[in-house]
Amino acid sequence: MRIVFMGTPDFAVPCLARLIADGHEIAGVFTQPDKPKGRGYKLTPPPVKELALAHHLPVWQPEKLRDGAALEVLRGLAPQLIVVVAYGRILPKEILDLPEYGCVNVHGSLLPKYRGAAPIQWSVLNGDSVAGVTTMYMAEGLDTGDLILSREIPVGADETSGELFDRLAALGAEALSETVRLIAVGNAPRIPQDDAQASHAKMLTKEMAEIDWSKPAQEVHNLIRGMNPWPTAHTRLGSKMLKVHRSRIVEGSGEPGAVLDGKRLVVGCGEGAVELVEIQPEGSRRMPAADYLCGHPVEPGFKLGV
Repeated sequence: MRIVFMGTPDFAVPCLARLIADGHEIAGVFTQPDKPKGRGYKLTPPPVKELALAHHLPVWQPEKLRDGAALEVLRGLAPQLIVVVAYGRILPKEILDLPEYGCVNVHGSLLPKYRGAAPIQWSVLNGDSVAGVTTMYMAEGLDTGDLILSREIPVGADETSGELFDRLAALGAEALSETVRLIAVGNAPRIPQDDAQASHAKMLTKEMAEIDWSKPAQEVHNLIRGMNPWPTAHTRLGSKMLKVHRSRIVEGSGEPGAVLDGKRLVVGCGEGAVELVEIQPEGSRRMPAADYLCGHPVEPGFKLGV
């Protein structure tokens, strides 16, 4: 099938790679413009662009989709299908209506749950035991189109958003491969979403990542793993910021924010306790908490977050 692919971050890369491996004709790739990164603010191409160029595919990086220029390019490419995976832009109706088989999207949740920008993170933040991906026909609303396929996997008790991202990206590629095959033979289902079951996964902010030790241990643990890799959960250790990359729930109880065991950096919560496993003190690298405690002992009773 002749396909135009639209995607930007790492999550979209396995999907494009799978379409190439399946032998589809990739007429072109649309992705976000290069952005400055690192200390030198060097312009860096998105991961999807890097893969596309490695396969000698033509790439477009329009700033806008609504000025008519992108539409003209797409008309020239004449795709039978447009595949969108974490592109980061809303497609106008004239683009949605262009391909013979429409536009399909791979979304990182079991729709209609977690429509929006951060579905994978919210599944971890909310402590879900199951997550998944959905392919759907795109409509003008935000992730409101008819469903095609859903695939689900269990979420590990200590799994981070980043780890779940990687697994769902691979699962999304499998679901997309089957979706395109079904569309090509005319057997793809169209299942209307139940809007009454819908929820929204809003974008994360750095402010949301501050640990509230008055919350139950499970919620604190979910915050820490849900905010990994970005924006990273944090608290105060004396006058300095302390980032927390990994934790686990342990037995114990005590005053919220108080260190209960200085040898393992166990901290009391509103209910129960968590052990901080991997941390990053302000101005330093990330490290196992045990390594930090070797040179910076923290006495039981010391309070974090104040």
